[in-house]
Formats: sequence, structure tokens, C-alpha cells
Amino acid sequence: MTSPGFALFDTAIGRCGIAWATNGICGVHLPEATPSATRRRMLVRYPGVSESAAPPPVQRAIDRIVTLLRGETSDLDQIALDMDLVPAFHRRVYELTRQIPAGSTLSYGEVASRIGSPGAARAVGQALGKNPFAIVVPCHRVLAAGGKPGGFSANGGLETKLKMLRIEQAQRSLFDGDGKLGFDLAEAAETLRTADAKLRRLIDRVGPCRLQLKTTPSIFAALAESIVYQQLHGKAAATIFARVRALFPRARGALTPAQVLGASEDELRGAGLSNSKYLALRDLAERCRDGTIPTLAQIQKLDDEAIIERLTEVRGIGRWTVEMLLMFRLGRPDVLPVDDFGVRKGFSIAFGTAELPSKAELEARAKRWRPYRTVASWYLWRATDSL
Repeated sequence: MTSPGFALFDTAIGRCGIAWATNGICGVHLPEATPSATRRRMLVRYPGVSESAAPPPVQRAIDRIVTLLRGETSDLDQIALDMDLVPAFHRRVYELTRQIPAGSTLSYGEVASRIGSPGAARAVGQALGKNPFAIVVPCHRVLAAGGKPGGFSANGGLETKLKMLRIEQAQRSLFDGDGKLGFDLAEAAETLRTADAKLRRLIDRVGPCRLQLKTTPSIFAALAESIVYQQLHGKAAATIFARVRALFPRARGALTPAQVLGASEDELRGAGLSNSKYLALRDLAERCRDGTIPTLAQIQKLDDEAIIERLTEVRGIGRWTVEMLLMFRLGRPDVLPVDDFGVRKGFSIAFGTAELPSKAELEARAKRWRPYRTVASWYLWRATDSL
């Protein structure tokens, strides 16, 4: 760290404050009613410390906090905290609280028991009420007995606490579950059998649809993997992606924008990324950081074409890549990747045509398959399995 200072930064819940000393971050504060009130709080809390540009380690911490509050997975474990002035009991409470995963909660009593002080629930609550490291020490994940919210000293009180929990729990429940689709595959297949006699023969030959979601902790993580895998065989792509992940040996969970933006070009290129993929990955990370890429929660409110329009603005991301995201990451039921060779070849096999169908021909026939064109595409891919 450089000399002590503080800075304000914008997040999805308002403008937060962060202060640092020579040994690490010494304070993170949630928004007051106005940015000027947040600044006054920082000046009172840290007398003699001036507002300044965040040095690189602090900026990386800011990036991770912003990412978390956008509803995406972000590893805050790597943020170094200066606890020199923190009482020993409070430090134990804070260290245990940092271990609570995003989207999960513990009670004050459970925290007390886990630090070896059963019966000290009230003392745990008092320690968390004085938590100087909001978000990084996620005191919003600690509830009163019976799942009641309990107290929260930040501006906005319980509403701020519940808002932060909703952000985390929405991300977790939507995309970190068991990979189940939001529609019934058997019903979709039967609808297709009824709507198209030729497709029915393919469905009967293949059997039940086994389409499965590949869960993802964030839109960034899914698209970053897609970028690395483009135009490479699976084994080679997996090797390169593993090397990229290995650049961050202490990190847990999925790749994050902050990690990519904190790595040098030499490091990322040295992991095996081509120049075009390096530039695409950087562009994706920058767009995620500035909020132009929708979060997991936000993307659920967008229709398929709006998602395609937004995500294809990223360098190196085309329509087909987003269609695969819609089908296999987001579980959208009515996606037809008309430019996919496998879909077109499968159509030719299933429908007995001498030539691959044109885009217009495929789209015309696919009108019968609505609202389950994703499932129809899966069956067309199966038609090519024996080739």
C-alpha cells in the first residue's frame, strides 16, 4: 500500500467509501443518503486522511466489490484488511463472517458457536454493528434467530441489508443450482411431435430429450470461457483456459473481470491467448466493470433478441456465441441458431434434403416448432451424431 487515503466509488447500491493504510484496507463504508454525506463520514472517521486516487491494490478491491454488488460472483477473500486496531474478539467474528458464501446466511448464535464462544450471540451482534469493513466482512449475511433480519447500522438500515441479500440470493438461485430447465422437456418434445410429422420421426428415433444446463456464476464467466474456446479443439482450449485460471492461484470460484483487468498483457498472452482473444477478454472485462453488460439478475428481464444485441457489442462475441449462452446457460426454450452447421446438417438428414437448407427455409419450417425451437435444435444435432 502507499500512504493512507480514502476514495468514493459507485456501486449498484450507491456511492460507497473505502479507506486504506500501509497494511491494507482499513475501512469500507456503505452509502449515506448522499455522496457528500458519505464523504463527510469518511473525513470524520479518518481525520487527517485526504481523498485521493485509489492505488492499484485498492482499485482491485473496489472492482471486486462493485462486481459483487452487481449480482455476480466475486472473490473478496484476497482483499487485505488492516485489523491492527480491531479487538481480538471482533477479529474472530470478522474472520468467520468472511467465510460465509454469498447468498448464504448464519445466525448470530451460529457465528458465536463457530468461533468457540457459544452463548455470545449478543456480543457477536455488537461486534458486527461496529464492523468497519462493510461488504468485505459481509455482516449483512448474519441474521437474528429464526431467520429474522436483525439489526443493521448502515444508512437505510434493514432495507439496505435485505437489498444486499436479495442481490446475492437472486444470483445464486438463478444460476448456481442443479442445472434444471425452466420448462418441461417431455412436454416440449410432445408439442414438437404433434406440430411436425417429419420431426416426429427423428424424435421417436432419438428418444427423450436430454438437454441440460451448464450452470454459470456470471455472464462474464460464461462469455470468457466461450472466447477462449473459440476455433479450438476442446482439449487445447481447456488447457489454455486452465493456464489463464492458474494466473490467479489464490482465487476461488470463476474467473472475474477484476482478475483479467489486474493481469498484464504478457501474463494473459503467455497463458496461450492469441492477440484477438486477449483483446476480446479485456473488452468483455471492461464492459462488465462499467456495467454495460447485464448482470445475471438483469438478464432474466431481457428477451432473447435484446440479449443478443447487448452481448454482441463485445469484441469477439457473435450471434452464435450468444445463442449458445441462451440455450445452454440461460435455458431459453425458443432459440434457433440458423447459422449453426450442425443444425442445418441435421435438418438435411432428418428431412431428406439433398442440400443444406437456406436460412430462410430453416426459419420457415421452424415456425411450426415455436415455442420450443431450442429442443428442436437439440434433436437436429442428434441427427448428425452417427456421422
